[in-house]
Amino acid sequence: MARSSLGTRARAADNKLQAWRSALAGRIKAITTQPEPRAIGSAARARQMEAGNFLFNGELVEAPGLTIWDVPQPSIHFTFAVHGFEWLDDFAAATDPKARALAQEWLWLWIDRYGAARGPGWYPHLTGRRLIRWISHAPFVLKGQERAESHKFFKSLGRQVAYLAHAWPDAAQGLPRIEALTGLIYAAISLEGAEGLLKGARRGLSKACASLGPDGGVRSRNPEELLEVFTALIWAAHAQREAGHAPDQAHLDAIERIAPTLRGLRLGDGALARFNGGGRGTEGLLDLSLAESGVRSAERAKTMMGYARLASGRTVVVMDAAAPPSGPDGLRSHAGTLSFEMTSGRRPLIVNQGPGDAFGADWRERARETAAHSTVEIDATPMAQFTPLNVFGRAEGATLIDGPQVVAVERAVDRSGFWALGTHDGYSASFGLHHERRLFMSPDGGDLRGEDTLSAQSSRERARFARRREQGTLPWRARFHIHPDVETSLDLGGEAVSLTLPSGEIWVFRQSGGELSLEPSTYLDRRRLNPRLTQQIVVTAEAMDYASRINWAFRRVEEDGPARRDLAD
Repeated sequence: MARSSLGTRARAADNKLQAWRSALAGRIKAITTQPEPRAIGSAARARQMEAGNFLFNGELVEAPGLTIWDVPQPSIHFTFAVHGFEWLDDFAAATDPKARALAQEWLWLWIDRYGAARGPGWYPHLTGRRLIRWISHAPFVLKGQERAESHKFFKSLGRQVAYLAHAWPDAAQGLPRIEALTGLIYAAISLEGAEGLLKGARRGLSKACASLGPDGGVRSRNPEELLEVFTALIWAAHAQREAGHAPDQAHLDAIERIAPTLRGLRLGDGALARFNGGGRGTEGLLDLSLAESGVRSAERAKTMMGYARLASGRTVVVMDAAAPPSGPDGLRSHAGTLSFEMTSGRRPLIVNQGPGDAFGADWRERARETAAHSTVEIDATPMAQFTPLNVFGRAEGATLIDGPQVVAVERAVDRSGFWALGTHDGYSASFGLHHERRLFMSPDGGDLRGEDTLSAQSSRERARFARRREQGTLPWRARFHIHPDVETSLDLGGEAVSLTLPSGEIWVFRQSGGELSLEPSTYLDRRRLNPRLTQQIVVTAEAMDYASRINWAFRRVEEDGPARRDLAD
């Protein structure tokens, strides 16, 4: 603890020093090269902010008549989104004089209040994010401004660039560092007086790219974070090309590695599979980033950051088939190993509950539990635990501990269809049991069959299981959370579940080896203000011997006539 506290003081002192040194920065005189804005803004969101409705990270604050800097801050995630200036994309999308005037007012108010290295916006990744917006939208915010206001704008840019040039190594590896360096590259290629920073920023970005996995993966195994990394790298590459600079090869190689991984993690509805704290991704961003990457290969990655994919016909399944991150990388990871999400055509069918960050601390922690995922849970006990983590003496949240250590997956294709077999030892320490999930998908995608097995494999695990059985019954449950747009009903006297998609397509679920029930569930989507009520299929069995299993199947009900076309929104 003493060493962590010392690290905190050293880092805080260093950050203050860099902020102080930024006041001595050389003057930024002008924008010499104007990068094209690439973010997806929403004029509708700009209208909402004009009306005093502020929605960031899924959290809504109604504060009509207040500036964005006077709005009550419900969470640090909300605050970071505000100080990152992503809202500037929305006002730029609106383009009208009222939106421009409000964006200008809020930007220059930030300079007055926080520009002297004060407030929560002075972190390397936030400064990088903010610089990208200020530089990209400079023509929008500078239009009609007096000379004195323009001077303040460029003086603030100079201070932020000077701070970032010294502080970017303090950003954590992965997305924070890539965001910081992308902002520094934008500054170096665009601002007169910052040109000398380009070489170091490019070198830093190349090293950050080299730290990504062989499939471009990030250590958090968060698919949405990977998309944000991918997007930042594409923006940095395009900005350099527009300024006449070729991106470094390590930078381009990272884009080449990430693109097929993201394609593999994309479900049939065009959104990302939701695992380890990641959501669907900003609407349209995945397709836009893949298109702008220039990576045209349709080949899927052999490994996808530890996820396995089965796809045929209109059906796509993505399963979590690797150990969940722990330590500093596990601050958002979930106890959901071998859970899966499934779409048919453009319609989600089986889901995980999703990330709960936008709905408060209780939902955030509840969504990380095993029961919130479409996988197996033993005796209402999660396969991992969560404990507070202090980084440099500061509480950073709860990280995952005691989760699965040995996770394996095998895939095969033969004339009968597509197979995947995943195993994990997350219940070995507590119950002496391993979970094995076997999936099979038919060639037309209309039949997904599964087998879940719990087994005690070693003599030590059998002894542990026997001791646990002496304490009483040992129930286990396979859960399948259903998307809220799917209508569900128990059929055949409770022996089957019918699932009707909005397209009219019908799937039927059956099982053997356990007891079938429909139970309440929730679906967490930060695009909504509140969790959505839905249902989950639960198959309950009893671990009586060293091995127990259930079999289950989702089968599409075929209809006569032409193939179904789902064109509705």
